[in-house]
Amino acid sequence: MNSLIRQPSIGITGSDFVLRQKHAAPFQPRSFLPSLSSEKKPRTCSLVSVQKSLHLASLGVGNSRRVDLVKCEAYEADKLEVEGGGGTPSEAAKKAKIGLYFATWWALNVVFNIYNKKVLNAYPYPWITSTLSLACGSLMMLISWATRIAEAPKTDLEFWKSLFPVAVAHTIGHVAATVSMSKVAVSFTHIIKSSEPAFSVLVSRFLLGETFPLSVYLSIIPIIGGCALTAATELNFNMIGFMGAMISNVAFVLRNIFSKRGMKGKSVSGMNYYACLSILSLAILTPFAIAVEGPQLWAAGWQTAISQVGPQFIWWVAAQSVFYHLYNQVSYMSLDEISPLTFSIGNTMKRISVIVSSIIIFHTPIQPINALGAAIAILGTFLYSQAKQ
Repeated sequence: MNSLIRQPSIGITGSDFVLRQKHAAPFQPRSFLPSLSSEKKPRTCSLVSVQKSLHLASLGVGNSRRVDLVKCEAYEADKLEVEGGGGTPSEAAKKAKIGLYFATWWALNVVFNIYNKKVLNAYPYPWITSTLSLACGSLMMLISWATRIAEAPKTDLEFWKSLFPVAVAHTIGHVAATVSMSKVAVSFTHIIKSSEPAFSVLVSRFLLGETFPLSVYLSIIPIIGGCALTAATELNFNMIGFMGAMISNVAFVLRNIFSKRGMKGKSVSGMNYYACLSILSLAILTPFAIAVEGPQLWAAGWQTAISQVGPQFIWWVAAQSVFYHLYNQVSYMSLDEISPLTFSIGNTMKRISVIVSSIIIFHTPIQPINALGAAIAILGTFLYSQAKQ
């Protein structure tokens, strides 16, 4: 589309040329643009950048004279940002990155829980199972550092001191959750563990002195009520399994809070932070695992599992160990970007996929009242996340 340029600060009309001809020297046909630049008229600033070429043409004024007027194609902006318009893509990119972390974290966690339960059904020794998970992750990261696939972290004694309470909480939470999984259904363990936001609020309030709006405190009521209803109506209720899940909740909330504190001001990335955490947790857990279960029980149980399941049992152990490390590693990469409370929300929403998939795969019997309790707890988690915004 072609149009005449009519700028607010520089009028170009036929009458202007008629007036100029009465007081100026005889007109010489030439480019009109230099004469425009010599005019001392007020100018306005335009932020439109012309990307298409200009086309000059002549337009006759009167019957005897010809003057040059500028005619150009209208500017069509593909992506025009005017007067500071347009948003910053960094915030959207950060949200997309966190979303990708969460989706990967949840998928890896589902796979881990499936193989972990298969291993515990055939090999009911949660202490050595927990130890193997940590040992596999530690070995993976040591190899990555040695081969320079991943850059080794630069740590000092102060780093390991600050990491120690995190490792203690992580070890307790990991073992407690595995003990729970060995005694009850996967779905029941994760329904009880969905009460983690309630523990997060209580720990943050009384340990860290943080305060929350009333709506946050009210939102934890359905979380606790739903978990209580589920526990009361569980067909295969086991007190050890229930207490293991509850202890795991407290331990992991403390781990997340201590981790966030320990990661502040540190040059260690979330991936390497969790690798160091796994190594230290392995050192803490190994002597306790030997004392509680011992090599004799492990060897006898291993032979029984191989005879009942077959060689694929080895694959189950390897898979649950690898996926345990991967899902935790991704979760710590997420913790780099978010708060402990947001982490707990994501952790709870992850349990929905774990609960549903475990019920389908293991054909877990569930009563309607039991499902109602789970739904109430999940609804409470949603209300909690809305109250936190």
